Amino acid sequence: MDAGRNNGSSTYECLLFDMDDTLYPRSCGINLACRKKIEEFMLKYLHMEESEVPRICLDLYVEYGTTMAGLKALGYEFDDDEYHACVHGTLPYEALNPDPVLRNLLLSMPQRKIIFTNADKGHVAQVLHRLDLEDCFEGVICFETLNDQSSESKSNGILCKPSIEAMQAAIKITDIDPKKTIFFDDSIRNIESGKAAGLHTVIVGRSELVPGADHALGSIHNIKEALPELWEGEDVDLPEQAKQSPAVETMVHA
Repeated sequence: MDAGRNNGSSTYECLLFDMDDTLYPRSCGINLACRKKIEEFMLKYLHMEESEVPRICLDLYVEYGTTMAGLKALGYEFDDDEYHACVHGTLPYEALNPDPVLRNLLLSMPQRKIIFTNADKGHVAQVLHRLDLEDCFEGVICFETLNDQSSESKSNGILCKPSIEAMQAAIKITDIDPKKTIFFDDSIRNIESGKAAGLHTVIVGRSELVPGADHALGSIHNIKEALPELWEGEDVDLPEQAKQSPAVETMVHA
């Protein structure tokens, strides 16, 4: 039984979505390609020992949430924009195709919908464009949002999921009530942190519940079956109505 099912649809006012490996499947290969690009950056720009790079890359990701955050914590100095350009600049985005099914599901939901990702805004724009989901979200919480040059976060290292501070920052920036918000993510660590921050949580890409998750979705396309209460009072049997929903420009929260 899904723990979140007893809360009632009337409590849900906002949906927070991770992007990579959540709005599209890991099988697309973007995740693996991104990891290879990070390793290339570590070799080319940081001159790290080639045999050690894969292990260090993974260890830093596990400890700090992102390899980039770990590299900064270790004292490596590099430009954030140059890093993102190297890592995301030549990813195989052509592997992502328009997803009309997900588009109609998102546009038919009456709640606020916001992207919450550790990626930079350029990567977000590419992915949403390829999936044809650019007008499906009210806004985006991304790397630039959480690590604004003028914010205190710059002096305290990179702020990113799964830290509880990142979760709390996203909640504050978007002015949402965590008790009335559902958070979708493919990462168990992010789900645990989201739950600790008071959010209702959905693990995506798994058929079984994990620690901290209220629901489990094998695919993001299973939202309607798993959480029909999100559409309570809505005419979800009219996909054309969803297609004709007014477009909302996706803005980066900063």
